[in-house]
Amino acid sequence: MPAVSRRAFLRSGFLLPALLAAHGGIVAVATPVWAGNRPRRPRVYTRSDWEAEPPRSKAEVLDRAPDRLVVHHTATANTGPADLEAAFRLSRSIQRYHMRRNGWEDIGEQFTVSRGGYVMEGRNRSLPAVEAGRHVLGAQAADHNDHTLGIETEGTYTSLLPPARQLSALTTLLAWLCDAYDLDPHEAIVGHRDLNRTACPGDRLYAYLPRLRDDVARRLGGRGSGRDEPPPPRLALTDDYEGVALIRDLPYEHGPAVGPHDLSR
Repeated sequence: MPAVSRRAFLRSGFLLPALLAAHGGIVAVATPVWAGNRPRRPRVYTRSDWEAEPPRSKAEVLDRAPDRLVVHHTATANTGPADLEAAFRLSRSIQRYHMRRNGWEDIGEQFTVSRGGYVMEGRNRSLPAVEAGRHVLGAQAADHNDHTLGIETEGTYTSLLPPARQLSALTTLLAWLCDAYDLDPHEAIVGHRDLNRTACPGDRLYAYLPRLRDDVARRLGGRGSGRDEPPPPRLALTDDYEGVALIRDLPYEHGPAVGPHDLSR
């Protein structure tokens, strides 16, 4: 039997009743095989929900899926309110910083996960693009924005892990994205430092990524790969960038986000 992708297998499940009927079997299955095990889309608060500013231009949508899901931290304090309105203020603040200080067209990343466990849509057109299996070009990993999707994890995780609610929301989001894009979490989920020279997403959260990949794989119906295995290889690091700035000086600066080879900002 030829190998097929997980998505192709799931989508072929509706053929089972017809095949059974054709061979005299009992037709009792009315839903796709394993459909109930597919991760559902998490509650994602849209740009309208958090009252985003209009972008300077519509984000470019590429007719392909990303191959890496990049975990960041926002390099901000691990204190303060964690309710829904605080999550909305976070997204508005990041967008203002990216547009006014960095001069970008919009907020850089595609999704943000707050310390309270709320997931927000980032760059314009991100949510419908995922649902269509396509990729919105963002600004979050220098010289790799055309094939990576970025997730901002609120906080600074050099010595601490994110709160449990935040880790749970991050895991749920990553599982949905891996399913939507038919990605292997053990290959797709990387940290910002795997792509650029930066401290992001912090030593503690970066060390947690093998566990995160395993948790996402289990939600997809697979098994953990074992945490003793090496992480995915780093991609094309350059010497043009330095590490993350001090959070007291430059919040929301987690390292290189736009490089000379990127197509847009």
